[in-house]
Amino acid sequence: QVQLVESGGGLVQAGGSLRLSCTASGSTLDLNSIGWFRQAPGKEREGISCINRSDGSTYYKDSVKGRFTTSRDDSQNTVYLQMHNVKPEDTGVYYCAPRTSLWGDPAIHAMCVIDGRPDWGQGTQVTVSS
Repeated sequence: QVQLVESGGGLVQAGGSLRLSCTASGSTLDLNSIGWFRQAPGKEREGISCINRSDGSTYYKDSVKGRFTTSRDDSQNTVYLQMHNVKPEDTGVYYCAPRTSLWGDPAIHAMCVIDGRPDWGQGTQVTVSS
């Protein structure tokens, strides 16, 4: 069974940068299938980045597009979420999850969906001060 551990969160000023890590252990995992989610205070968890298997591209939710990027280090079994120009509305707990891919047409309506039952970790808290 795959285990994912998120880290790298913290307090950052608006306009600053932060890099989150998601490190996998346990069974072999396709790192491309790791998606990023976040849960803002009082809101539902939402997917913000995942793979679009129709063309192999990385999907980013509109609210983070152009500011967040994902990358991977296969040697470390780690996927990163680089956050630039953060905003107070980016505040929340960030999670990563395996077996995640895009469902739907990004031009119309799309969302990151996990195949199977999600097994959420503790996440990592990001707080953006204004």
